[in-house]
Amino acid sequence: MLNFSNSTLMITGGTGSFGNTVLKHFLNTDIAEIRIFSRDEKKQDDMRHELQAKCPEQAKKVKFFIGDVRNLQSVRDAMHGVDYIFHAAALKQVPSCEFFPMEAVRTNVIGTDNVLHAAIDEGVKRIVCLSTDKAAYPINAMGISKAMMEHVIFANARVAAERGGTVICCTRYGNVMCSRGSVIPLFIDQIKAGNPITITDPNMTRFLMNLDEAVDLVKFAFEHANPGDLFIQKADASTIGDLAKAVQKLFGDTGTNIIGTRHGEKLYETLMTREERLRSEDMGGYYRVAADSRDLNYDKFFVKGEVHTMADEAYTSHNTNRLDVNGVVDKLMTTDYVRNCLNM
Repeated sequence: MLNFSNSTLMITGGTGSFGNTVLKHFLNTDIAEIRIFSRDEKKQDDMRHELQAKCPEQAKKVKFFIGDVRNLQSVRDAMHGVDYIFHAAALKQVPSCEFFPMEAVRTNVIGTDNVLHAAIDEGVKRIVCLSTDKAAYPINAMGISKAMMEHVIFANARVAAERGGTVICCTRYGNVMCSRGSVIPLFIDQIKAGNPITITDPNMTRFLMNLDEAVDLVKFAFEHANPGDLFIQKADASTIGDLAKAVQKLFGDTGTNIIGTRHGEKLYETLMTREERLRSEDMGGYYRVAADSRDLNYDKFFVKGEVHTMADEAYTSHNTNRLDVNGVVDKLMTTDYVRNCLNM
């Protein structure tokens, strides 16, 4: 089992929803130091004061670093002495990335490359990077930038492995319920204001996982990663229509407005492509997709018989386990956000 005792963990994008949940999971362990790296001083100050108020003893092990993954020097300055990295810094909103695609490139692609190069140079032991289902068969700027990010991860993982150093891997997750900017908090706010909730397309399906499950996926990746591995959690899904009904069942029915799909949205999401399934391993609650270990010398590869380039189907939110309205209600109740909104 991977031992985090007396080690230093750095969380990029550490003031976001994932960063806060990762911090919660590691704060009461015997980890020596947790570094929160982000560019928003206000969010860092809020997090610092909350930690000092709620858990003053544990707060001493949390250090805050202002910086931006786009700036390689600021990343290097924060990384000296780090053992493990959880790389969550990203631009994640589909519409904003659609209108400002180069901003997505600068953060998601170049920023990730900066983090990985600095980590390799500093001798970091392991890095887990966060990707998204929108990177599989991408159709929008956010997904395309995340798909390129994954290729940057796998290329750097190969280089690091050849040097016998940093182990770099990736996790790909579906919609994380109640994360910042996601649809469930929007639905709840609309209901509390007495307004009808806005639904893009009730037939859309999306994977559903809570923040704790997202962190469990990262911890599993830390534990089991080989260089260049991609880890995917088996996840339930629901239609957007059933998700809306579930939220209304908990908070009240104020009606619905169908507004149509937003820029860059899919009918369903893919967590593992047909091509990736050929080199995947079922690990119970997770899939491991091994890195493509071929090099550029294709002459040495010789194949006899039938050639398979893809599996029969991808792993999508249309063909995974589909929750009904009551199942979605139960899933919603696993989140702190929903329970707090219900004053439970």
